[in-house]
Amino acid sequence: MALGDLMVSRFSQSSASLSNHLDEFSSREDGDAVGHRTDSEAAAAAAAGATTSMAYLPQTVVLCDFRHEGFEDCVPLGPSESGLVSKWRPKDRMKTGCVALVLCLNISVDPPDVIKISPCARMECWIDPFSMAPPKALETIGKALHAQYERWQPRARYKLQLDPTVEEVKKLCTTCRKYARSERVLFHYNGHGVPRPTPNGEIWVFNKSYTQYIPLPISDLDSWLKTPSIYVFDCSAAGMIVSAFIEHQEWNSSGASASSKDCILLASCEAHETLPQSAEYPADVFTSCLTTPIKMALRWFCSRSLLRDSLDHSLIDQIPGRQNDRKTLLGELNWIFTAVTDTIAWNVLPHDLFQRLFRQDLLVASLFRNFLLAERIMRAANCSPISYPLLPSTHQHHMWDAWDMAAEICLSKLPQLIANPNLEFQPSPFFTEQLTAFEVWLDHGSEYKKPPEQLPIVLQVLLSQSHRFRALVLLGRFLDMGPWAVDLALSVGIFPYVLKLLQTTAMELRQILVFIWTKILALDKSCQIDLVKDGGHAYFIKFLDSMDAYPEQRAMAAFVLAVIVDGHRRGQEACMHVNLIHVCLRHIQLASPHDAQTEPLLLQWLCLCLGKLWEDYPEAQLVGLQADAPAIIAPLLSEPQPEVRSAAVFALGTLLDVGSVSYRDGHGGDEDCDDDEKIKAELNIVKNLLQVVGDGSPLVRAEVAIALARFAFGHSKHLKSIAAEYWKPQSNYLLGSFPSLANINGPGSGYANPSQYMQSGSALSCHIGPVLRVGSDSTATARDGRICTSSPLASMGIMHGSPLSDDSSQHSDSGIVIKENASNGVISYPRSRPLDSAIYSQIILAMSTLAKDPSPRVANLGRRTLSIIGIEQVVTRQSRFSGAGIHQGNSSAPSASPNLAGLARSSSWFDMNAGHLPMTFRTPPVSPPRNNYLTGLRRVCSLEFRPHQLNCPDTGLADPLLSSDGCSGVSERSLLPQSTIYNWSCGHFSRPLLTASDDNEEIMARREERERIALDRIAKCQHSSVSKLNNPIASWVSKFEMGTKATLLLPFSPIVVAADENERIRVWNYEEATPLNSFDNHDLSDRGISKLCLVNELDDSLLLVASSDGNVRVWKDYTIKGKQKLVTAFSSVQGHKSGVRSMNAVVDWQQQSGYLYASGEASPIVLWDMDKEQLVSSVPSSSDSSISSLSASQIHGGQFAAGFVDGSVRIFDIRTPEMLVCTARPHTQRVERVVGLGFQPGLDPAKIVSASQAGDIQFLDIRNHTEAYLTIDAHRGSLTALAVHRHASVIASGSAKQIVKIFSLEGEQLSIIRYYPTFMAQRIGSVNCLTFHPYRVLLAAGTADACISIYPLDSYQTR
Repeated sequence: MALGDLMVSRFSQSSASLSNHLDEFSSREDGDAVGHRTDSEAAAAAAAGATTSMAYLPQTVVLCDFRHEGFEDCVPLGPSESGLVSKWRPKDRMKTGCVALVLCLNISVDPPDVIKISPCARMECWIDPFSMAPPKALETIGKALHAQYERWQPRARYKLQLDPTVEEVKKLCTTCRKYARSERVLFHYNGHGVPRPTPNGEIWVFNKSYTQYIPLPISDLDSWLKTPSIYVFDCSAAGMIVSAFIEHQEWNSSGASASSKDCILLASCEAHETLPQSAEYPADVFTSCLTTPIKMALRWFCSRSLLRDSLDHSLIDQIPGRQNDRKTLLGELNWIFTAVTDTIAWNVLPHDLFQRLFRQDLLVASLFRNFLLAERIMRAANCSPISYPLLPSTHQHHMWDAWDMAAEICLSKLPQLIANPNLEFQPSPFFTEQLTAFEVWLDHGSEYKKPPEQLPIVLQVLLSQSHRFRALVLLGRFLDMGPWAVDLALSVGIFPYVLKLLQTTAMELRQILVFIWTKILALDKSCQIDLVKDGGHAYFIKFLDSMDAYPEQRAMAAFVLAVIVDGHRRGQEACMHVNLIHVCLRHIQLASPHDAQTEPLLLQWLCLCLGKLWEDYPEAQLVGLQADAPAIIAPLLSEPQPEVRSAAVFALGTLLDVGSVSYRDGHGGDEDCDDDEKIKAELNIVKNLLQVVGDGSPLVRAEVAIALARFAFGHSKHLKSIAAEYWKPQSNYLLGSFPSLANINGPGSGYANPSQYMQSGSALSCHIGPVLRVGSDSTATARDGRICTSSPLASMGIMHGSPLSDDSSQHSDSGIVIKENASNGVISYPRSRPLDSAIYSQIILAMSTLAKDPSPRVANLGRRTLSIIGIEQVVTRQSRFSGAGIHQGNSSAPSASPNLAGLARSSSWFDMNAGHLPMTFRTPPVSPPRNNYLTGLRRVCSLEFRPHQLNCPDTGLADPLLSSDGCSGVSERSLLPQSTIYNWSCGHFSRPLLTASDDNEEIMARREERERIALDRIAKCQHSSVSKLNNPIASWVSKFEMGTKATLLLPFSPIVVAADENERIRVWNYEEATPLNSFDNHDLSDRGISKLCLVNELDDSLLLVASSDGNVRVWKDYTIKGKQKLVTAFSSVQGHKSGVRSMNAVVDWQQQSGYLYASGEASPIVLWDMDKEQLVSSVPSSSDSSISSLSASQIHGGQFAAGFVDGSVRIFDIRTPEMLVCTARPHTQRVERVVGLGFQPGLDPAKIVSASQAGDIQFLDIRNHTEAYLTIDAHRGSLTALAVHRHASVIASGSAKQIVKIFSLEGEQLSIIRYYPTFMAQRIGSVNCLTFHPYRVLLAAGTADACISIYPLDSYQTR
């Protein structure tokens, strides 16, 4: 079927497009432009002249994936616990268990209030009562009515009363209710032989001798039949009964009785109407519509169609086939009728009413479908059937035309079929046409248009094998449109159908069924129960394990399974018993690492599925460990997609058992071998996790912090004691036995091994600031919080590289508070193997690294993790003065009730300690020994954050909470930070997967426009000759406290971004001279800016801010006041040399390759691929001195130059195997640091410009790198800044003596800018930074006194 192929191709395209989206640039060779080159771009390039090439315009776009949308501020919600499925799930499936049929016909005696016409409608249940003796006729009609109802509800019990008395009706009603119990009772009343009902709502029955009519009030009926019930009244003026019934209901509900009575009424006409008497109708036309709809509808249609002359009515009774066999004519007609009436009802009724009347009770649903027909037929005879609850009018709905057409086609075939019973049955085109109409809606419809009215027909079509595949494909396309579409489909009642379909074995349905379930479960996980109950999980495991499906579709199956086991123990058990763990692990193994064929989405969901399967389920964790899961999952930690890496961290983290480990520690007896094995396995897992502590994506680091928190929770005793050993030296011996971290090399190759991030004990102290000894013995602690050199800690050399060795201790930014888990004042150290304590100290180091992460969310998680092992970092804002007394602690026991509020308190240091707060510590008073050590954890929420308690008198007793053994581990468990990667990943499936979003065209159009402007301006730059310098078009004092340190001009708007040493960033519009935005890059106390770069300048540009400590933060929406959002943040130079905290990192960004180059003091140059957010390479700088300047070529991807403190310059090209291209020493007169360097404009990769602090600017051609081909002595001994224009042949240099000079590439000085003293006669500070506009000859200069000026070097017109 063509459409099936279309869907399959759609799926394969979507699979490709999704993988492209996730991995758009990871497959590129470095420097190759990944082209969205369109003809218009090529034309623009040609028009701009031969010199302007598209090579100038990078095609790479980074950091614009879904993971960059608000990682910091939003906590993702996964599928809801009780979402749309629950909303439309039939709350209480009802059944009509008993049917009471009451016929008051009194044949041959007409009631007094009826005057009959002649000829008159006579038929009752298609029987003429006058064709036989009255008693026989009455009995026959009764049996016929019974048979007609039985066709709709064969399993009910039927009770018949013919021409009864009041007593007989009462007995009938009470018997029916007794039998039906809580099921529904149907009461059918035919009153053609009695007078019409009274205005009080009384129907008529007979006395015993049939001499009188006896009234029976509806309220009596209601009291006998009770609820739930449905009444059918077929008599003239039946509306009287309905009005009286509603009045009775209201009267009752105004009292205290239950107002939620489930009563439904169907009545044949309004209160003032008489039943039609025309002979073309049966006398019981209402009953006939309700119980024999096809026969009634065809007869009525036949008399009105063109066939009326050629077709004999009697043929309608001979339609071949069975009503429930859809491959026969009668069955198909019945099926079409059901589809049409269902569709009309769903489109006209409110959805909750539709649900109640058409989806709860099969008999009620059939009666209401048929009631719609009754309304159509009887309205034509001036009768209006009514119901309670009231339905809107449907008799003129256009779907009736589709029914008429189907009926006509059927009737026209009828004579042939009857003449030749062996003719092959030709199905009606009705369903095919309706599916086509639905498909047309899908092509043009949307959430904001009228919903597709064919949805109920699509549901009906799922019953037929011939249409099923197409219907499912279209349904899948519809569900993909969004949650609103899933809501509509569920309101039609799709859920039981797609659940049932999981029992089919049809191969062609598998993909689309998995897709449909993906869309449903992405919004509501409550179906996990239904799936497990019906064994549906096995269907998805089989699909996941099949190699012939597209990987992206298998990822959907893994997603469905992950939802099934998410927090659902029965789901976890069911999936574990059918070997889901082994299936997932096998497919992870099959995906050979870094194989471009592997769909990252599949790897991501295999990991998430495993993580959810063994989360808090020890049996599954054991199976995972036995199957060697950690070794299989660990290679994924170096996958190029951050989503895959963080999912792998999640899978490894949930393998750590939180529960039993902690209790085991508490017993302290001999450990079993199992426990030994388990500890070994868990340490192994953590070793793997330590490799990604320094990952480039906060998504990954957040998961690492959460996994370490789980580990810390399970092993907190060891970790606490190690932390205490670390910070509380008992003796030199103890420290000597403490292993150096430098000796441990974790597994992993190259730069990925953890020892590079945390190499020696000394790194710890400098990571965390001054280290305090905790205890009452204060001799080792100096007054200003630094450690005396006499302390054993310092003498052991652990202090090497700590704040003692530089001035930063004056403004220490953080301290440590250790909370002891004291037992009678003695800290007990469990005997741990040396290897263990070494890995444990590595873990503590990793935690403290995370606690100072540049991403606020990760840092918060890191601090929560540290607080679990009793370390509290007291972060203080940098203060202007140093040294305040230490609080010597003997105040009342620091404790808080174990609740989340306490934790929040301990993590809100920023707010609490806005002023100068020195490091604090407390010594807990002696408290009675406790068994349950868990209670000690809470002591992290300590007193210094509870100011109102500071004045409490010292009671000398611990908080009673601390000594109670009854404290359960559960409340502690709730303090563990929860992983978000699973919920976050689920969001992918709730978004459209089959269609590209509409805004792509808009984005492409904007990009083409920008490319055109850029090429045009580049051509102008290349041909411009800078004659003289004009006056600045803008100049202002930035209000920076520390002087302007970096500036940046945006390419397509008159905006300048500037930053000062304190990392305050300000954004101005320089044409209108208005400030646009101002914000702090972060609120930590280590301050210093290194560089501002623009990422994705041709698209939605992002601002990359590099701090001098190597932290990189990328912002979006930075030009809108207060709306700036952190896209990503990471530390670009991670302590590659032990103990050295880099304080002047240099970075540069290269859009062509998508690489960020960074280097700290004496560390290699590291390459970060910003698309993968991963450290991809480390280039040895091949020099002893550190790098002072770094410049990446903006035209040749992968090429960059580095200038060193010793005056040498090296050029690297990462595309070559040895990377280093050449080394030059151009600055020979006075060897001073290289202050700035840059590639010369043009396509020639060989020429660079280098400026040294001594004041000389050297022009090099690396093909002859022995000496410079041109030297300019620009400034004498005070050069501070250099800028090289990307396209125009100008360079600018600035000096500490407030002078900026502009030179041509030939060395000619074009102009000079001098800064003069202001009217206050103070000297203006030195020139700190110079930046050229990328596509215009504009120069921005920032000075040390916070002044910023912008100079046009060409004729500048404001737009």
